[in-house]
Amino acid sequence: MVPFSFAGHAFAAMPEGALFWPARRALFAADLHFEKASWFAKHGQMLPPYDSFATLAALEAVVEACDPAEIWCLGDSFHDAAGCDRLPAEVQAGLRALTAARRFVWITGNHDAGMTDRCGGEVMAEARLGDLILRHEAEPDEPLPELSGHWHPKLRVAVRGRLVARRCFVATATKLVLPAFGSLTGGLDATHPELMRVMGAPAQALVAAGGRLLRFPLAA
Repeated sequence: MVPFSFAGHAFAAMPEGALFWPARRALFAADLHFEKASWFAKHGQMLPPYDSFATLAALEAVVEACDPAEIWCLGDSFHDAAGCDRLPAEVQAGLRALTAARRFVWITGNHDAGMTDRCGGEVMAEARLGDLILRHEAEPDEPLPELSGHWHPKLRVAVRGRLVARRCFVATATKLVLPAFGSLTGGLDATHPELMRVMGAPAQALVAAGGRLLRFPLAA
């Protein structure tokens, strides 16, 4: 975990793409997209059916690392509204164990807005923690500090003549977009014009690596 400050609060960025708020013992993750592979399989595109196992294992690992009192998933936690129903029994049991052990809140996104079974926990369209707004997709006109997901940002840089892509946080003074946490999520270039439009100010890509937080100025 790499400490950094956002909107006057001390957070810690995790290389896996999660965010930890030590003062509140709150863990945030966005865009898990559980059961994305099975959704594609239903529509004729066969993918290896292991994405939910990998995503759960990664989530369990960050929970063990920071021992949160509450977990907030910032939308698109399932690839569709019925995603929880399709989870393998082992994954569903593991997820229900996580939701039963602490406060666990699902913020809904565009993929999972209609979900009925969320494997335990609470469901909200958005939330407010102190002066922080939590939602799936950032709103350009939001005046309060905001945590969100949706865009799956990745930073692409040339290293020794080779293009390297890394998941990244994208930050301004009042907006922090988390990378996609799921194992089968892909990513949008952090300089994409639509993301820059939503951020509405000069932004930075933040990459947690090697115990440091690397900062890269962004321009569309």
